[in-house]
Amino acid sequence: MTAVAEADPIRCSFCSKIHSEVKKVVAGPGVYICDECVGLADSIIAEHLGTAHSPRLPEWADLTDPEMLARLSRMAATARQVEAALGEWVRELRRRGTTWAKIGEALGISRQSAWERFSGEE
Repeated sequence: MTAVAEADPIRCSFCSKIHSEVKKVVAGPGVYICDECVGLADSIIAEHLGTAHSPRLPEWADLTDPEMLARLSRMAATARQVEAALGEWVRELRRRGTTWAKIGEALGISRQSAWERFSGEE
């Protein structure tokens, strides 16, 4: 009788503990991190910042125009990254035969709007 090899257990990419040794493991793109490593990272960052509190994002009123413009550039880069990923998901759904109507509904837009926005990517 041939034994079926068990799949390797999920391990934290940072400490290598398997999922059964920790309370929670969170998956990322090709990586995993456990709750213990998240806690350690949080404490390292808090110590580095000299505060036990999580840093808060500055309000608009706290920023100068040049600081806002710098953040605007980073936000635009993030939006492009999200838009590219969204396009990949739509292409995969279309490859699977999902209709433009269903895609539009999921995005909260019309079938026509979904087609206009993404049809050139097929």
